[in-house]
Amino acid sequence: MRRMNRHKYTEVKELDITSFMNLMIVLVPVLLMSMVFSHITVLDLKLPDGAASPESAQEEQEKQLELVITPDYMNLNYPAGTHLKRIEKKDGEYDYKFLSVVLQELKRQLREAGIDKKDILVLSQPDTDYQTLISVMDTVRSFQAVVAANVVEAELFPEVSLGDAPVSDEVAAVGGAQ
Repeated sequence: MRRMNRHKYTEVKELDITSFMNLMIVLVPVLLMSMVFSHITVLDLKLPDGAASPESAQEEQEKQLELVITPDYMNLNYPAGTHLKRIEKKDGEYDYKFLSVVLQELKRQLREAGIDKKDILVLSQPDTDYQTLISVMDTVRSFQAVVAANVVEAELFPEVSLGDAPVSDEVAAVGGAQ
């Protein structure tokens, strides 16, 4: 009799996962809808054309709008190399609001002269802070304007190029003293 009980066959029961699947069907969309997606902003930069002929490069430089960032101020030049406006630091910080006002006025004057200028060359020192470069690029690209009771982003100079600022005697003296 003992032998008979030993070989008794037991049936394996299947798992019932229906309720778990119903939970997942509801939970996954709810979690996806409540998730915060990160927003990445990309700034388009224009690189200088290395294949341009010397004559066209000289012509292009004469029409170039430059913003030179130095440790103490920003210098706006138009055409390239010709001083237009110096924007001093205010309370130890660059004055981006005043820079925007100056660029808005310049854009208006260029438009009145029939010049549709969209590019600007931002020249910076090697030790210029990254956040300063980003703030300058944001400032020169657009400004907030009120149109029909709505605040919109108005275009200034959206085609931003970056370059190295020329080392002036004042900057070289400071660098040499350290």
